[in-house]
Amino acid sequence: MFRDEAVIHVQAGKGGDGLVSFYREKFVAKGGPDGGDGGRGGSVVLKTSEHVNSLLDLGRRLKYAARDGEPGGTKNKAGRDAQDLVLEVPVGTQVFEVEHGNLLRDLKTLGESLVVAQGGDGGLGNPHFANAVRQAPRIATKGKDGEVREVRLELKLFAEVGLVGLPNAGKSTLLSRITAATPKIADYPFTTLSPNVGIARVGDFDTLVVADLPGLIEGASEGKGLGHQFLKHVERCKVLLHLVDVSPELGGDPLESWRVVDTELARSSPELYEKPRLVVASKCEDEEALARAEALERGIAGARVGGGDTSRVLRLSAVLGTGLDEVLRAAHVLARR
Repeated sequence: MFRDEAVIHVQAGKGGDGLVSFYREKFVAKGGPDGGDGGRGGSVVLKTSEHVNSLLDLGRRLKYAARDGEPGGTKNKAGRDAQDLVLEVPVGTQVFEVEHGNLLRDLKTLGESLVVAQGGDGGLGNPHFANAVRQAPRIATKGKDGEVREVRLELKLFAEVGLVGLPNAGKSTLLSRITAATPKIADYPFTTLSPNVGIARVGDFDTLVVADLPGLIEGASEGKGLGHQFLKHVERCKVLLHLVDVSPELGGDPLESWRVVDTELARSSPELYEKPRLVVASKCEDEEALARAEALERGIAGARVGGGDTSRVLRLSAVLGTGLDEVLRAAHVLARR
């Protein structure tokens, strides 16, 4: 399962208390103060990892607490610092503070970390309070409390190529053919209920990270359908492959299908609309489908499509395996600009 939002309560550990103690040993009179300092409390840290691609596991729990530091010991022995609690999150996770709504960090790179709750400092033992006047202080300080916060996590996938289109445009089938991903495929709308990501090989040496995103419908930018929930993931993609079903079974006008998605991308945000985009006629499996692809190409020729190229419409059939290499190479050129 996939989850791209979670709200968690994080609590850092309390610092250990400092100790009031005096050196005691046989034949040693009036030993001086020797109380140790308390250890630091553990912090709560978010760190990006390649081993997680969803916030599902993290969101199963509402509260995460790090351990407290240990108190100081005798003979000036400091208490042990508590280990930080490190929570793994996917690359592309944005961290917001719930109380004020401000963005704390956008974790964009692998291995990047953010301390969301700082552990408390340990208390001071009584040697820190000794001086020429007060040689036997009976004073030590308590450890400080750790930070407590409620944070909201929002995942925006990082993919070089995003597949967009109406439901059943052939996005999942295409992803399954060019990558090792296994998205759900069926002949009814909204089979993709969450983003699927895979790595496609281009030529002998290059690769592309490709994301199959839920289908957009008219009004998606206003909250209709499922696609609006995942428009944020499209924002991270470098290149968009706009798939249009041209099979005769569609029954509708491919040009109108193209227009619906184009309009929703424009309404979503100008930045999204300006992304490089390739229009791909999918399911080109017979002469009638190819004729419909040519009509689509004539219909959008010269239209302004943000950063897209409307001079041609690429043809492919994921079922027959035709046109896959051409589409991948064209996307690779745009992604590497």
